[in-house]
This record gives sequence, structure tokens and C-alpha cells, in this order.
Amino acid sequence: MQELPETMKAVVTTGVGGYDKLDYRDVPVPELERGEVLLRVLAAGVNNTEINTRLGWYSSSVRAGTDGADEGEIRDDGGWNDATPFPFIQGTDCCGRIVAAGAEVDASRIGQRVIVRACMRPNGFGDPRTVWLGSDFDGAFAHYVKVPATEAFPVDCDWSDAELASIPCAYGTAENMIARAGVASGMRVLVPGASGGVGSAVVQLAKRRGAEVVGITGAAKRDMVRDIGADRVIAREDDLLEALGAESVDVVVDNVAGPGFGTMLKVLRRGGRYVSSGAIAGPIVELDMRDMYLKDITLIGCTAWDEPVFRNLVSYIEAGEIRPLVSATYPLEKIAQAQEAFGGKAHAGKIVLLPGE
Repeated sequence: MQELPETMKAVVTTGVGGYDKLDYRDVPVPELERGEVLLRVLAAGVNNTEINTRLGWYSSSVRAGTDGADEGEIRDDGGWNDATPFPFIQGTDCCGRIVAAGAEVDASRIGQRVIVRACMRPNGFGDPRTVWLGSDFDGAFAHYVKVPATEAFPVDCDWSDAELASIPCAYGTAENMIARAGVASGMRVLVPGASGGVGSAVVQLAKRRGAEVVGITGAAKRDMVRDIGADRVIAREDDLLEALGAESVDVVVDNVAGPGFGTMLKVLRRGGRYVSSGAIAGPIVELDMRDMYLKDITLIGCTAWDEPVFRNLVSYIEAGEIRPLVSATYPLEKIAQAQEAFGGKAHAGKIVLLPGE
């Protein structure tokens, strides 16, 4: 086994606020406990959640979309599961290599390249409570991270580290929503925000199940969304009801929400399903109850990943059935620039941090 250093570089998020809360510094290398493995982080994806947590967006006091969060206002209830444990190391997406194994872990796992199931169910899959890598405990914005061995999944593929680091949060979230909504061959699925990390994953995963996929994106990204498998692409600026017609969609997979929420229910067919795990355009929406109950619509909230989700993703990767989009990579110490680029929304697919040696 390689000799490990006592300290490592990491980005420590010190509290709610702006980029000044991202402190790149030396910290101790994590010490393993029973059942854990230590990973040398090879790549770590950037997600909305890290930025939202730093800005306190998950607080119930915030009513704007993720672009409108107020930097600098302290919100004690601004985490996924209530209070965020500042200071701590964020980073929900992780591709890493196992370099050490704790007690009760097979030492033969050392050397495996793995991705980490970011959404963990500490009380089993019958209980919806979760803990998240990089939100509830230290994550992958570091040279090393420790995780339960059961949450580190080896993947046999020729993908780059950055490509693998694009999978956990976006594709886990997307596959979970698709499975919960029962997407199947022949269904028509509408995907707002189809050019983003989760949206582009939904497009690919819904197509993999044989669905007809309609994506919504900015006009400049229409070709990209079509290239990853969408059967039809509608510009965000277009009138959706006019473009599709009422009661024309079986499932809406929507992480956008905001002012467009009501229209999503109008384009759903009777008995249709609306599923969401986010609200980047705004968490407070107007719901016409008549659209919901008169059409027998099912509203599905998705945060806790179900047990088959991550194993399914690994199998899709190894079978060559999906491939993520990597927009850009940045060194770990350039995290502020990476998050600024992420917030600018000019990219398509994922932005990934590389810790280096």
C-alpha cells in the first residue's frame, strides 16, 4: 500500500456567502473508521447543490430561483437536511481510486477506480431519510475523501476520470426520477432544462428506455440537445402550450419549476405524472388544483435514490449505453472560476474539477 501524507489540499467552505467562503488550504487527510475506504480523488463534478448550499438557497426564506439567491445572508436552515455543517468540504460528485481500506473492508479493493453513490440511505432503503456526500459530511473537493465502502462502486470502462465524475449526482438524480415516474417505451416525456447536467442525463436515460423525448432549452443549445437524443427540441422562449398542445405528454421530468410550472400540468395527459428534484427557476409555484385533480395527475418529489438506481447506472456505463457531456475542466484551486462559469449557464453538460497530484 502506498504511503499516505498526513495533510492534503482541499477547498473548505467556511459559511454562507460569496466566493470568499471557498478557502483552498491544507487540512488533515481523513482517518478511516470501520467499513470505510479512503479515495484519492481523481475528479469532482460541479453541481447546483454546492453553490446553492454556499448561498443558503435551501432555506425556506428564499423564494427566488437559484440565479437570485442573496449572497452573504446567513441562513441557519439553508442545507438539504436542515443546518449545514460549516466549515466543511463540499463536492457531491466523486471519481476516485481506493488507496486504503478500513477494518472489515477487503484489502483487495485497494487500487479500484470507483464512483461514489452520493445519496446514502443510512437507515436502509425502506426509510427515505438521506445523508449526502459533500452536503452532510466532507466531500470530494479535496485530494482525498473517505466514504463507506458500500457506497464506492467500481466501474469497468475506458472513460476519463472527468467523464466518470459527471455521473453520480446528475445521472443518479435523473435515473431516480425516470424510474419513479415509470417511464417506459412509447411514452412521450417532456424535459425542461434539457441542456443542463440533470436534463441532459434525463434525455439520454429516457431515450434508453424507448421513450419519445421532447427537450426544452435555450435557442443556442437546441442542436446539442438534439444530438444527445431528443426527438424534438423546443426553445425556452417559445409558447409551450402552442407548440405541443394540451394533454400531449405522458411524463414531465422538471427540475426548472418557477413560472412555467402551471403550463407543465396543462400539457400533461389525463393520468400523467410530473416528477421533480429541483427548482432552478424558483421554488414557489402557482398550482391550479383543478389541473391536478380533474386530470388525475400524480406529482412525484424525488430526493432519496432508490436501491437499483446506482447499480443500474454502472451497468449502463459498462454496456456503453450512455455517455456524459463534459463541458470543461478546471484545477481544484480554480473552483471559484469553475462555479462562476457554471452560474453563467453558457456551458452544455458538466463542469469538472481536477485535484491533480
